[in-house]
Order: sequence, then C-alpha cells, then structure tokens
Amino acid sequence: MGRPDKAARAAIAQRRADAIDLRLAGVDWLTVGRKLAADPAVNSDRVAYPQGYGIDRYNKGLEPPTDDQLIHAACKDVRQALKERTTEQEEKADELRAVENLRLDRLFFVAYRQAVRDGDLPAIDRALRIMERRARMNGLDKPSKTEIVTPPTEGSELTAVALDELEALIGISEEAAHGSDN
Repeated sequence: MGRPDKAARAAIAQRRADAIDLRLAGVDWLTVGRKLAADPAVNSDRVAYPQGYGIDRYNKGLEPPTDDQLIHAACKDVRQALKERTTEQEEKADELRAVENLRLDRLFFVAYRQAVRDGDLPAIDRALRIMERRARMNGLDKPSKTEIVTPPTEGSELTAVALDELEALIGISEEAAHGSDN
C-alpha cells in the first residue's frame, strides 16, 4: 500500500482531529473507534466514515475490525495527532527563537560596543543581561538539580527523587501502559 493521496491525507487528518475532540469530550476509546469506523456495520452513526478505521477491510468486503482493533486504532490516531501537533509547535518555537536571537544580537552589539569603548558600567550590565537571556532562551545554562519529595504515607518513609530518576520511572510506566497498544 502506497502513500495516501492528498484527499486521503486530509481525511485522515480530519479523523485524527475528530478523535482528539471526542477524547477531550470524555468519550471512551471504543466509542471513538466505532464513531470513526469505515464500516457502517460497526460505525455508531451507521455511516461509512471517510478514511475511517478499517477502510481497507471495508473496501475489500472483509469483516469489520474488532473492538480491540478499533480501540488500538483510536489510541494510535490520538498519539500520532498529538505528536504532529507537538512537532509543529516545536518548529514554530524554533522559528521564534531564531527571530529573538537576531533581536538580541542587535541589542547586544549596541550594549557591547558602549561597554568596551566607553567602559560604561550600565552598558556592561545590560550586555550581561542580554547574554543571560540568550543563554536561558537557548538552554545554554546547565539546569540546577531538582528534587521531588513525596509526603510520607502511613507505613512508608519519605523519599527524595531526582528529576532524571522520576522521568526514567515515568518513561518505564508509560512503556508498560502502551505495551498492550502495540
């Protein structure tokens, strides 16, 4: 199966947007899967959703997807749509960061010239502030160690966890949770 044509890609994008909207509205995964199914026999609206789940099977006259397959397809769609949105936001942030770096370059040039030429202490301070802003914006400063402390519960002891350890634990939990989706 090749890459979908432009119309099919637009329909898939719409399906993913609809899946997110349904989940945001509190609709469970199976209902999302049924609502966006291609086969009217399983579609909750009894219509063929364009580029819906199981479209290839429907076009070939095969059995519609099972409930588990519909749930898996809906989960996969939402994950993919969120990943695409995150990528788009990161690209826009990169573009804005580039513009801000150009602005900081101009401001720094003026402050630096005054600081070096005249030994102007306020200009030196301003140049340093611009440098600090650039370092923060571009992630040049090494982050300080962050610890998260959980309150004790009955029968447990107080635990301090470094941020990287917490992220590793979360990653392991997410992998375990999504392991059944794949």
